[in-house]
Amino acid sequence: MKIRTSFLTGTAITLLSMMLLQTTSAQAAVNPSPSVFLDGHPMSFQTPPVIENGYSLVPMRAIFEAEGAKISWDENTRTVTANKDGILLTYRIGETSAYKNQERLEIPVPGKIIDGFTMVPVRFISETLGNLVKWHEYSRSITISSAHDYETTIEYGVNLRDSPGKDTDTRVLRMLPKSEKVHVIREIDGNWLEVQTKDNTIGFISATPMYSDYTSPALAEKKADELITFGSKFLGTPYEFGAASGQTNTFDCSSFVRHVFNEVLSIDLPRVSYDQAQKGKEIEIDQIRKGDLLFFSARGLDIGHVGIYAGDGKILQTYSKELGVHITNFDEKWKKRFVTARRLF
Repeated sequence: MKIRTSFLTGTAITLLSMMLLQTTSAQAAVNPSPSVFLDGHPMSFQTPPVIENGYSLVPMRAIFEAEGAKISWDENTRTVTANKDGILLTYRIGETSAYKNQERLEIPVPGKIIDGFTMVPVRFISETLGNLVKWHEYSRSITISSAHDYETTIEYGVNLRDSPGKDTDTRVLRMLPKSEKVHVIREIDGNWLEVQTKDNTIGFISATPMYSDYTSPALAEKKADELITFGSKFLGTPYEFGAASGQTNTFDCSSFVRHVFNEVLSIDLPRVSYDQAQKGKEIEIDQIRKGDLLFFSARGLDIGHVGIYAGDGKILQTYSKELGVHITNFDEKWKKRFVTARRLF
């Protein structure tokens, strides 16, 4: 009887331990450690950040040094002193107040030592050192920005949103008017930029070229990939000279280009290739990149055909009733008819 009782007790303890482990794993999966981005770059830590009472704690030395502060640590008093740009911050781990240039500041949640690492509240530290901090619920991530320059100009009124996307889960913070200056913190993807405004608001705007003058090689490549991927969905679509706009059953060269650029980048090009060749910036043939428009002579016209450069010496285009939309080599045959290349993003 004692053996059976011991066996049942041991089994119960084992089952309980397994349930606790599963619960802990499930909670960890549901509440993963937040990601931290400093000026658009992901930070890495020896131990992951934790959230306690709604506040994020990160390893002390990593956050101070990443933000350009020189620090010293007194092991006896467990006190950290940080110096940056005339700011002297003194804090004793475990206390609910710190000192900035002798000014006493209250801390919403005290720092603590977890698994041998000294953890401090990231918002308090960053903002005390003069930076801007934003929590993003949609991605459980933290943005820290030290920007003071606003290099990007809004060229067409665009919504500043609290998360990237246009679905009902996003909230419009305000409209950014034409000519307003912003700082681009990072490129979320080919469609969205995280930005900081002069009134110290962090949010997201569309990366579509019509809305701002921001560009970068990385963003241009993402947009070019989207153009080619979207355009390739129409491979084999029949060619029809003078194909009607507003439909995708048939295309001619310029209606195809117009449709792809409008759908992917919201760029409204003229209907015919000659007029399209007046848009954007002229590019030399040895400088072309994926997504540039290539213009050729055709049908006795100086410019009578257009295609999209698909990279790696390829052109995405349509001109043949037999082939429809297809990809061809940008070979000598085409180079002999080449007139100009234009870059629109």
